[in-house]
Amino acid sequence: MAWVAVCGSVSSIKALWETRIRKIQEEKDQRRKSQEQRGGARGRLCASVWEDRATLARLKEKLQTEDGRLVLRIEQEEWKVLPGCLLQLRQVQEWQIHRTGLQQIPPFISSFQNLLVLDLSRNAVSEIPAHIGGLTRLRELLLSYNRVQLVPEELSCCENLERLELAMNRNLNQLPDQLRNLKKLQHLDLSMNDFTCMPDCVVSLPALEWLDMGGNRLQSLPEDMHRMEKLQTLWLQRNELQKLPENISRMKSLDTLVLSSNRLRDIPSLMEDMSNLRFVNFRDNPLSLDVQLPARKKKAEDDEDAEDDREMFGREFMHTYIQEARKRADAVLNVHRANQPNEMPSG
Repeated sequence: MAWVAVCGSVSSIKALWETRIRKIQEEKDQRRKSQEQRGGARGRLCASVWEDRATLARLKEKLQTEDGRLVLRIEQEEWKVLPGCLLQLRQVQEWQIHRTGLQQIPPFISSFQNLLVLDLSRNAVSEIPAHIGGLTRLRELLLSYNRVQLVPEELSCCENLERLELAMNRNLNQLPDQLRNLKKLQHLDLSMNDFTCMPDCVVSLPALEWLDMGGNRLQSLPEDMHRMEKLQTLWLQRNELQKLPENISRMKSLDTLVLSSNRLRDIPSLMEDMSNLRFVNFRDNPLSLDVQLPARKKKAEDDEDAEDDREMFGREFMHTYIQEARKRADAVLNVHRANQPNEMPSG
């Protein structure tokens, strides 16, 4: 019995010892794994830091000084996403980033309080973030040839904006009414999009001088478009306009009006009084009257350019058309009167 007890005691001690050794070994393995993980994290962190430094150095190579402004210029390089290290270049006043495949404007854009020009034309930007409203010093926002579908109302907070270009975004067909608060906006390009009417906020822009809505699907123009009192240039080519509002004649500042390739059937007679209108183009419209300009005697000093200008400007054509329309209307009225039976004298 004593021998059995001793054997049992030895077995128990051996099992206990083996358990303790196994536990110690597991603890060592665990510590080693933890150290490896911490080392891996530190390694990854170091790699990330070095990558950021390399990216920042690459961005700094893109900095230029133009007209006293610090400009970040990137062209035809792949930058689908702008890195966070860009925040270390907050002093930049102008971004010129073209043909890079950029897909989004970074949310940290509002940190660039010195930004005066944001030119991201010819990329793949699909959204303008609400943070854009934080750029209160911004003067120019150029996003033509992108994929923008919606414009946030926060853009109206860019109170110093003078130039906005959104041409060729294809699916863009509306603007938030709040944009009427852009009191300094002078230049607006909405060409080659999907607008079917001129947004109310556009008509309400008090400082607007230049507007391009060519290449849309405009079917009519607002009756109160004469409220754009400072508008000088209006491009409306390649739309679906069938008539012009009479009040267009009250746009006293307008000197350039392009209406080619629409569906116009007539020219409002009151446009004859638009004395400031220097250039007008009615080409490629199904006008109801076939009007030919009167032959002009060619003087010795005249050249081919003079004849080309005569056709290009179209102002003489407009006046000739209106006069011819008036003559024909008077002729119809005279015929109608002539066909009226004479009234019998009362007696």
